[in-house]
Amino acid sequence: MSNQLANYTAFYVAEPFSESNLGAFATPDFVYYNQLRAWKAKDSSFPFVDAHEKTYNVRDDSSWETLKSRLHERLNISANIILLLSKNTRSSRALREEIEYGINTLGIPVIVVYPDYSEKKDISDNSSLKMSIKKLWDNLPSFRDSLNKIASLHVPYDKDLIAQALKDPDLRKNTMAKAGIYFYPVK
Repeated sequence: MSNQLANYTAFYVAEPFSESNLGAFATPDFVYYNQLRAWKAKDSSFPFVDAHEKTYNVRDDSSWETLKSRLHERLNISANIILLLSKNTRSSRALREEIEYGINTLGIPVIVVYPDYSEKKDISDNSSLKMSIKKLWDNLPSFRDSLNKIASLHVPYDKDLIAQALKDPDLRKNTMAKAGIYFYPVK
């Protein structure tokens, strides 16, 4: 799929991780990812194309090399990365690989969704991002240190704003805006 139509969702889960394990559904960032899937299931016009559904699933006993290969396959078909960055996010091996390969190798733009915040005013003061947002970047240093390489849009956890971001051609790999940090103005 060279058109890169999918949206790759990056989120933290403790390792080892098993989607079939009931505990996974209590992992906050995984719950937010499932909400994106639920919005799409309920409303076919919601512009989310799940890259994780475009390749075979990885089994719990798969090696790191198998998992890494699958992550790369999914990122290769993705127009952008949706990074779910919450107070629970930690720098796991898989999340670092997604950031390193997706941003530093492929140059994929990132829509950063902050699940702990629900309004634009929580993200910015119209002139810059709030310090509470920037501090979350320290949870994921590989992301923080790569921000200057791609366009990134920072949005609260709001279905309409996420949909707007997913439709934005400036946040797609082949039509990406100039590298920089973007946010929606508070009205």
